[in-house]
Amino acid sequence: MNSCTRCGHIPDLPDKGQLLVRVKEEHKMMKLITRLQHEKFTYIVNENDIFYIEYAGKEELLQLLEQLDAELLLSEEVQATYSAYGEEHFARFIPYVQLRERIMQWPLVKVINEGLFTQHIQPVIKLQTNDVYGYEFLVRPTPPHLSFNPGSLFSFSQKAGLQSILDSQARISSIEISSKLLENGMKRFINFLPSSIYDPAHCLKSTLKAVERHQIRPEDLVFEVVETEKIHDVNHLKKIFTVYQSEGIHVALDDLGAGYATVDVLKELKPNFAKIDRAIIDYCDQNEIKQAKIKEIVSVADAYGITLLAEGIERMEEAEFCLDLKIPLAQGYYFGRPQKNPVTNVYPYAN
Repeated sequence: MNSCTRCGHIPDLPDKGQLLVRVKEEHKMMKLITRLQHEKFTYIVNENDIFYIEYAGKEELLQLLEQLDAELLLSEEVQATYSAYGEEHFARFIPYVQLRERIMQWPLVKVINEGLFTQHIQPVIKLQTNDVYGYEFLVRPTPPHLSFNPGSLFSFSQKAGLQSILDSQARISSIEISSKLLENGMKRFINFLPSSIYDPAHCLKSTLKAVERHQIRPEDLVFEVVETEKIHDVNHLKKIFTVYQSEGIHVALDDLGAGYATVDVLKELKPNFAKIDRAIIDYCDQNEIKQAKIKEIVSVADAYGITLLAEGIERMEEAEFCLDLKIPLAQGYYFGRPQKNPVTNVYPYAN
């Protein structure tokens, strides 16, 4: 797809048309022909080895996809798109496995395409004073539209090649909702997927325009890398951080101490904020190994001027341990669950 399609709207699926499949491997071509003939689907093959397979309705298209099993077309070499009798809906073909995911779960494509979700907010607390410092924005379904599990939605978007669109929609949704709910000075923690931002200067334009359009102070925004993205390319992440920080926006490293978000990565990236992973925080008051890990993180953060946030606090003892280490910020069910509106009060050590 071109850059516009990669980050933009996915056209609706035509009720009848053609599934176009491009197969380069001859043995797979023969298997595909055998399968289509056996199931009596109408098709032609052009000089570029592109199969134009007719379908008469969405049910027939789903049946077609079921018959073209993943084993036959799993290779990334196999590309596909769909058309309404000659009018192609994509600038170019995409992997068949991605297109299959989209068609088989079209309601989720609609959720992503039309932004049929909202944001709930979870408070971030100043441990020393128990004041609200800001909120993290988390994608949630919007009744009466399709209900979904947020983690499953993001997992689907990656399998279907739609993570760039969902990531952009979620960022802009967070910015818009925060402008209605929060006053100036309240930090907004907003997640992002580094791989969805293939060209930071281009892909972040819509996000920066949304910040300007909703008149949010850049210094009130904190964009944080989510761990599920896996930090394979630190240099790419540095470029993204540079674009954000050049606009006065803060950046954060999420899930510090787990997976790819190591202390060495923290030193290299030097984000404004870093969130200590909940797996390390959980019962940290009773675990000497976790305590040593947290102390190492605190030492590095102090040396590099990085503000730490303890994530996933659910017990008083965890909060007190983090406070004793002078970790300034905290978040977790102990202080408040994600909800639609800002909290009016956060009670110290409340359930």
